[in-house]
Amino acid sequence: MQVLKFGGSSVANAVNINKVVGIVQEALKKDRTVVVVSALGGVTDLLLQSGALAAAGDEQYKNVLQVIEQRHLEAVKALIPVAKQSSVLSWMKQRCNEIEDICNGVFLLGELSARTKDRIAAFGELMSSHLIAARMNEHGAVWKDSRELILTDSNYSNAAVVRDVTDHAIQQYFASVNDQLFVVPGFIASNAERQTTTLGRGGSDYTAAIFAAALDAGLLEIWTDVSGMMTADPRLVPHAKALPHISYQEAMELSHFGAKVIYPPTIQPVMKKNIPVWVKNTFDPDAYGTLIEREVMLNGNHIRGIASINKITLLSLEGGGMVGIPGFSKRLFEALASEQINVILITQSSSEHSICVGIEDALAEKAKQVIDDTFRFEIQSGKVDPLVVEKDLAVVALVGDNMKSHPGVSGKMFGAMGRNGVNVRAIAQGSSERNITSVVAASDVRKAINVLHEEFFETTYKQVNLFLAGTGNVGGKLIAQLQQQQKYLQENLRLQLRVIGMANSRKMLFKEEGIDLANWKEALEAGEPMSLQQFVDQARARNLRNSVFVDVTANGEVATVYDQLLSKSISVVACNKVACSSSFEYYRKLKDLAREFNASFLFETNVGAGLPVIGTLNDLKRTGDVVNRIEAVLSGTLNFVFNNYNGEKPFAEVVKQAQDEGYTEPDPRLDLSGTDVMRKIMILARESGEQLEMEDISNESFMPASCMEGSVADFYKEMANQEAHFKALYAKAAKEGKKLKFVASYDNGRAAVGLQHIGPEHNLYHLYGKDNVVLFYTNRYPDQPMVIKGAGAGAEVTASGVFADILRAAH
Repeated sequence: MQVLKFGGSSVANAVNINKVVGIVQEALKKDRTVVVVSALGGVTDLLLQSGALAAAGDEQYKNVLQVIEQRHLEAVKALIPVAKQSSVLSWMKQRCNEIEDICNGVFLLGELSARTKDRIAAFGELMSSHLIAARMNEHGAVWKDSRELILTDSNYSNAAVVRDVTDHAIQQYFASVNDQLFVVPGFIASNAERQTTTLGRGGSDYTAAIFAAALDAGLLEIWTDVSGMMTADPRLVPHAKALPHISYQEAMELSHFGAKVIYPPTIQPVMKKNIPVWVKNTFDPDAYGTLIEREVMLNGNHIRGIASINKITLLSLEGGGMVGIPGFSKRLFEALASEQINVILITQSSSEHSICVGIEDALAEKAKQVIDDTFRFEIQSGKVDPLVVEKDLAVVALVGDNMKSHPGVSGKMFGAMGRNGVNVRAIAQGSSERNITSVVAASDVRKAINVLHEEFFETTYKQVNLFLAGTGNVGGKLIAQLQQQQKYLQENLRLQLRVIGMANSRKMLFKEEGIDLANWKEALEAGEPMSLQQFVDQARARNLRNSVFVDVTANGEVATVYDQLLSKSISVVACNKVACSSSFEYYRKLKDLAREFNASFLFETNVGAGLPVIGTLNDLKRTGDVVNRIEAVLSGTLNFVFNNYNGEKPFAEVVKQAQDEGYTEPDPRLDLSGTDVMRKIMILARESGEQLEMEDISNESFMPASCMEGSVADFYKEMANQEAHFKALYAKAAKEGKKLKFVASYDNGRAAVGLQHIGPEHNLYHLYGKDNVVLFYTNRYPDQPMVIKGAGAGAEVTASGVFADILRAAH
């Protein structure tokens, strides 16, 4: 004997029912078969809606009943040959009339009892099973009413089965007939008075398990609209994987924690009889599906799946008066049980100072009232604090039989969530160690499940979600590099970088699936008007795992939002120097936020473009070295200018050439005034451990004050007027056989920048083009410094430095 159950989606319409018939035909070749069916998809909801409308005195219930009748009559006409339709149509019409009579009575009384509600809901399965039996009449199908075989108590809507009586009735009936194919309605049963009861939503699965267990079936097949159980809900995790094999206990845990593929009580009856359960896809019958059995071979992963329950409320009862006093827990659970409030999760501190339980959101008010009444004396006397009620939470659970033999699973779980800013409100672990349960904010569920799925199941790649501000010279180069390296990163580093958000000064664009970098300019141009705060709010609200905000602007306002991002565990990669060269208080705040919320705050390109200056400095510090002195040429612009100026070509033209080749800031005066170099040496001093502000740095400017006034055009005009000044600077250095270099220095707490004459014996002399050089004199390098030298300006190398920081943040 084998039992096949088909869900509502599998029998939603005539097309789907014909698929079911084909599956049953194949099954009949193997063994005697019982087919259990749900109501046509959506009909149970319509039936309950009609009852509720009737009880509320709303005559719209009649329209709903017409929809139900029309669906069934149309299905009969589509499935049953014309010559045989009359009797089936007549039977359906009689049932529809019965429903209408019951609803008319409810309408007149203005009351819908639990018993009547079950009576109405039962018609869905009664009609669908009769229809399918008639469709399979040519295969010798026999229709049998489950209410004649399954006996329950009178707990309407969620009745408990009287197993011994039920098993005997099923066995006796099937022993008395010789037919090969039977169709029975799921979900419905009857009590001792032969009144209709139901087994709870999803109860058709349970019906199938009851029949399978009573008949010692060789197999129970659950046919649904997905190809088996998955490692996570595919609606939340696009890369969820099918589970070909799973144990009974794991299936029960996953179904309890919200996996909708199979109804939780289904497993218990078949597990006792060791009957395999095969979850299959009606719409892809050749797919393997999931086989649930007692012993499951390991597939290399001790975690079997991740599940969640939404709309959870935590009730926390605590107080010194609970310590050492027996019976507090008993009174709490008795109070909840008296109001039929199911407890989903329990956690208690070892000090007995507090106990916390999780329940459905909908029952929170009722639970608070009964607990307040039960502990009124203790609360009023101060022995127990008033009950704390926390709503808008969810349960996320890791499930797997083999977790108990693998240490470190909990650490890996909570570490992954912590790194992504998912705060865990409560934790519970079953005594079997088959699940680890955490309570998180409802807004974090999607993120938490994706983070955990990536941590435990994703062997292909890690997904990193970027929010990019700035698409100018450097930003454009960065986007091109990201596009060029996408395939390489996925194949070699197992990273999938997706640009989710993109913005410039005028427009912003968001795409959850990732912006097409081949056509980003057109897409951004068609985006919405730019608002920095809205851009930040979107990045925070989307709450995506492994999020990185990338600032490739020079905008001071953008630098003020880093704290909002870091506090949401969104890493920040900044080409923009403003934040790290602003007040020491803000710089320190950003570093502290990054540490507190497990985010990265990386700004390698603030000094030396793509050169590993800050990274090397941090390596020195982390390994215990002390930086005593720094000498550096930190402006690619100024080095380019003084390497190319010899008094023959006007100074203003050389500066303009540097700007045209992309080496200067948008306003070249930031470079030539020394302000940009001041920022850079201050950042290096701060990273060395010095608390330094801009006003603490001395600046010996070589630029005439008149050049720094007015617009950029005025700046170039005045530089041309001051050519004699620049010639004199060059001539003096050349006469000494030296070169002009704009040097930044830091020496035991003091920092300065200024133009210097550098001779051939100096480390800074042989520096050409736009190169930068940094000399670190430390305890380990007291006389011969550590030297970092190379191209220190240019959009391409700066973009590559930003790219490298993104990869560091990703890891």
